[in-house]
Amino acid sequence: MDFTFTKKEEKFRTELRTWLEENLPEGWLEGKRDLPEDIQEYSRVLRAWQNTLYEGGWAAIAWPKEYGGRDASLMEEIIYHQEMVRVKAPPLINYIGIHMVGPTLIDMGTDEQKEKYLKNILTGEEIWCQGYSEPNAGSDLTAIKTRAVKDGDRWLINGQKVWTSFGHVADKCFLLTRTSNHPEKKHRGITVFLIDMDQPGVETLPIVQMDGHTDFNEVYLTDAVATDADIVGQLDSGWHVLIALMLHERTGIGAELFTLEEQFNETVKMAQQYKINGRPLIQDPFIRQKMAGFYARVRGSLLNYYRNLTTTLKNGQPGPESSIDKLVVSELNKELSSFAVEIQGHQGVLWDQDAPVDSKWQSLFLASFGQTIGGGTSEVQRNTIGERVLGLPKDMGR
Repeated sequence: MDFTFTKKEEKFRTELRTWLEENLPEGWLEGKRDLPEDIQEYSRVLRAWQNTLYEGGWAAIAWPKEYGGRDASLMEEIIYHQEMVRVKAPPLINYIGIHMVGPTLIDMGTDEQKEKYLKNILTGEEIWCQGYSEPNAGSDLTAIKTRAVKDGDRWLINGQKVWTSFGHVADKCFLLTRTSNHPEKKHRGITVFLIDMDQPGVETLPIVQMDGHTDFNEVYLTDAVATDADIVGQLDSGWHVLIALMLHERTGIGAELFTLEEQFNETVKMAQQYKINGRPLIQDPFIRQKMAGFYARVRGSLLNYYRNLTTTLKNGQPGPESSIDKLVVSELNKELSSFAVEIQGHQGVLWDQDAPVDSKWQSLFLASFGQTIGGGTSEVQRNTIGERVLGLPKDMGR
């Protein structure tokens, strides 16, 4: 496996690095990275950052040039993720629009949908969420009950979604509905609609997580309105649209792995700085053994990602092996952040701006549980790995 980059790829890195140094928010590179607590101000700041990315041509580098992208190669995407992690760039508030909805519309949307939505996705003018999971249809999306019924020249949609990321700031929703029932195959009769969140029939209730954030939401739909022009793909064939979107969803795994590697390095620094009885933690044999284990696992997961990346380069699209990356990065992130809190000792239970320790680790640990659920639970990933990677028989009890 060749880990070197070509001259063209290094030129791309230099161009991006230079642009970031010139365009990141003032003081960002010096460590002034606090974002507003108020959700409206938070949204305003991150929309402005995304518009800055758009104006610089860095909002969606993998998109075709005709739609505002750069036609970036997969290796250039990797470099992009590496550089964004290196400078701890502000989060992308329209992540779902950029990495999932936009690419799906480019592949399967109508010309009118592309014209109407793609630019606003890039600029951050319209933030997107996904209406997938329901109270009784989490991992099994074929069990959704949110129903769309034709009423003249419009569709009326009724139902409930849950765990809707960014729903509280979203302008639009990529919504999974049931439009008909099939007696044998539940995946038939599902239709995807593009709906406005700002309408009387849509109510969003944030779910307060244990870290105090409200990234997830409940969404209630009561005669929410959509039209035929809002259907993605064909009526009753939304399952094919869903599969296409989920392939795009895996493109962010690389960024998560690079972030995990950076978090490991920061954990090492913390163990070097913190002392017990005047002795740095890193000198403790138990701490050193645990850190060595984490290093091997983080490095191994990154190398496995590169191996899967090679397969993607050869085949033109990711395979089921991406479930390994998703499973490893989410579970390892939880373990590493838990360990970072643990080695802070009794001070690790303190968590506010006046805490004597760096309380970002507490935030990372609490948020890590959501990462084992979002994008497909760890249990679902294990099933995929067992059945589609290892070739094991399906669990007939399901």
